[in-house]
Amino acid sequence: MKNTIKHTLLLVMVITLGACGRFYKLEKSTNWDELYTAANEYYQKGEYNKAIILYDKVLPVIRGSEKSELAQFNYAYAHFRLKRYIEAASYFNTFFESYSRSPMAEEALFMHAYSLYMDAPDYNLDQKSSREAVAAIQQFINRFPQSDSYERAMTMINDLQERFEKKAYEEAQMYYRLTEGLFPGQFYLACIVNFQNFAKTYPNSEHNEELAYKLVEVSSAYAERSIFTKKEERLNEALEFGDNFKRKFPKSLYNNEVNTLVEKTKSELSEHQSLKKQYDEIRKLEQASKAKREAEEKETEQSVTPTATPEGTN
Repeated sequence: MKNTIKHTLLLVMVITLGACGRFYKLEKSTNWDELYTAANEYYQKGEYNKAIILYDKVLPVIRGSEKSELAQFNYAYAHFRLKRYIEAASYFNTFFESYSRSPMAEEALFMHAYSLYMDAPDYNLDQKSSREAVAAIQQFINRFPQSDSYERAMTMINDLQERFEKKAYEEAQMYYRLTEGLFPGQFYLACIVNFQNFAKTYPNSEHNEELAYKLVEVSSAYAERSIFTKKEERLNEALEFGDNFKRKFPKSLYNNEVNTLVEKTKSELSEHQSLKKQYDEIRKLEQASKAKREAEEKETEQSVTPTATPEGTN
């Protein structure tokens, strides 16, 4: 039994060393046909690192030949299989640009997009690469609208759009939480802008009702804390948001809260307008008083001005 195990281990070692020896020789070889064949063999066996090393040697030599097309296609796929998605995306795109009429061109353009999709981060991270993936998928859909991969491409776009939406929602919620801090002023305005942009960008989102309610809440608080000269304008804006909410969501569970906010804002507006009226009346009185005082001073100056005496009069 022990002898059998030893013999098996020895056989494995011999095979392994033989394989390593063959690959080492190939690395030193300048027989391009042999390298091309070996690279394809390693690719087919799933030994992608070795395949890439040999393709790197042979591709510059065979570029432009009939063999180059398959080699470049496999080269891109080898990187994809090793989860080197950014590199794979680049190589698939290069293949498509070089062999746009190839039977493999459609698959290459799809794999270019799919590689970028696979590299796209979770929703809570920067989405720059996700937007690049969306652009690549859209390019594929526009170029091959009848492709068998069309549905897969649309599924990928929808998934990425959901990530964008989720990130935008979390960002809006972050600004909303910051309004509860010690210095909420700037975050009120950030909320108002974010909530409106979210509704424009994602008109069918399930979060729109919630954010529309919070828009009424935040805009009312922002208006209430505004300086005197901006207050009326912002109170009216908050009331407009309230009216929009009731029109868009007539059966909302937030209606009671919105009605309370609207009534409070109306009361605040009425008080402000009353105060503004008093202030305007006081200003008019002050201006009238000032004008009267200036007129009296001018009249006094004229009354005390001496009359000039003509020259030569005794």
